[in-house]
Amino acid sequence: MERPELEASSDDAMDSFLEKFQSQPYSGGFHEDQWEEEFEKIPLFMKKAPSEIDPKENPDLACLQSIIFDEERSPEEQAKTYKDEGNDYFKEKDYKKAVISYTEGLKKKCADPDLNAVLYTNRAAAQYYLGNFRSALNDVTAARKLKPCHLKAIVRGALCHLELKNYSEAVTWCDEGLQIDATEKKLLEMRAKADKLKRTEQRDIRKAKLKEKKEQNQNEALLQAIKVYFEDEDRAELYQVPPKSTLLQVLQHPRYSVKALTPAFLVCVGSSAFCRNYLRGRKVHQIK
Repeated sequence: MERPELEASSDDAMDSFLEKFQSQPYSGGFHEDQWEEEFEKIPLFMKKAPSEIDPKENPDLACLQSIIFDEERSPEEQAKTYKDEGNDYFKEKDYKKAVISYTEGLKKKCADPDLNAVLYTNRAAAQYYLGNFRSALNDVTAARKLKPCHLKAIVRGALCHLELKNYSEAVTWCDEGLQIDATEKKLLEMRAKADKLKRTEQRDIRKAKLKEKKEQNQNEALLQAIKVYFEDEDRAELYQVPPKSTLLQVLQHPRYSVKALTPAFLVCVGSSAFCRNYLRGRKVHQIK
């Protein structure tokens, strides 16, 4: 007989609670006209984190951030947190923020060389997509000092050398990576590409040198063929000007005279018929 009395008492208590609950206004609910904006402020349901966190606007998120980046945590834990944050930015293709996060992780100077190598390598990837190939190469070089067999660092380093047109270095990096994993597809493809570009570059350099030498020989032959003279009108004699003489040296010659403020010279091709006929019977002095 006592059980029905207990059940009735429980029902009365529940009814009393519901009546009291319904009589009090609920202040924690969403507003009908802006529920989507309020929903977005809940950290669990955020599609994208704000670039700047205002504790007044987003107290929950500010609280989480203070927990995540608590300075009392070990350098390794903080560095890993920044690494994960950088990875999230990288997935969103926000490479500038990814670089900042990885940099903050490296600033923690944690004692884990593998983690630091990953931070350097990941930052190199972000720098690569930003077009900062030299900075990316510096990062993968630092990563390899910490972890020489870090294959991702080697792959990204080879990519950087390709972009910087350092084809010989790209081949070297690929070879070093293939010693670790001879079946790495990216390295095999890059090596073939770098080797082809290297051979093309070397061929172009050889062609450019041959062209330069040919032009140099032509210029030298032209200089040898061209003859320059000035005339001593008083004696009706000619003086041949050496190819390496300067204008000032010639003007200072005792037998040279300037008329109407204009220096005059006879220039001709020494092997031409005109030059031979013109010089026939004339006395020509060689200026030393």
